[in-house]
Amino acid sequence: MVELKNSALDKLRAGELSIGVGLRQARTVDVAKIMKTAGFDWLFIDMEHNSMDMDMAVQISVAAQETGITPIVRVPGYEHYHATRALDGGAQGIVVPHVDDAETAAQIASNCRYPPIGHRSITGALPQLNFQAHTLKDATEAINRETLIVVMLETPNAIDNAEEIASVPGIDALLIGTNDLTLEMGIPGELNHANIVTAYERVIAACNKHNKFPGMGGVYSPDIMQTYITMGARLILAGNDISLLLESARQQADRVHSMLA
Repeated sequence: MVELKNSALDKLRAGELSIGVGLRQARTVDVAKIMKTAGFDWLFIDMEHNSMDMDMAVQISVAAQETGITPIVRVPGYEHYHATRALDGGAQGIVVPHVDDAETAAQIASNCRYPPIGHRSITGALPQLNFQAHTLKDATEAINRETLIVVMLETPNAIDNAEEIASVPGIDALLIGTNDLTLEMGIPGELNHANIVTAYERVIAACNKHNKFPGMGGVYSPDIMQTYITMGARLILAGNDISLLLESARQQADRVHSMLA
């Protein structure tokens, strides 16, 4: 059996929190080591909400593999090549946004998994396998086993379909895009609204029933994060490079300004 490690998946399989950090502004490969040193388990390399291109995403992904932090790419759409080019280039996970139904989830699983689970096309010399040659059977089994496939639920319709989505083979995790969900529900920014709490309850229950991992995105207030983690969220997007940089920089600037007071 081919040895392959996915730190984010290892944490989830052990029932622990698997915490990630979003990359929206970072464009250099050293960010992988920086975020590993900071204590994160995975990188959320965002190609949906910024100008991050595929070349930069896979360079960061390959660098991340050497540090033990899992590179996960949020792709901008549903086309198979959005995901497979990132996976072929070194990503160890894919996040697909705006998944409203089981049919879409099934197509994503088919695109991202090798047979017999899906219909992803094979290429040679994969970075995840250190560009080493393995039998086709061993290589595809290892990649299928250690690749994290995540779908984002961001609308009331998606929440209504959570159990059907969670039942799709080849999908590992359901991640609630909480900010978009509040907008779609007409309660913008109310991250602890009763309707959002109910949405988390429904998604977590669906994940538990079908042995999938429930995820939380867009919630950074410690009290609200604690609520959803206590309820069962385990795949946690815990911040992003912009907000963390601004928070730290602002605190330091305020601290120094106050020294003359």
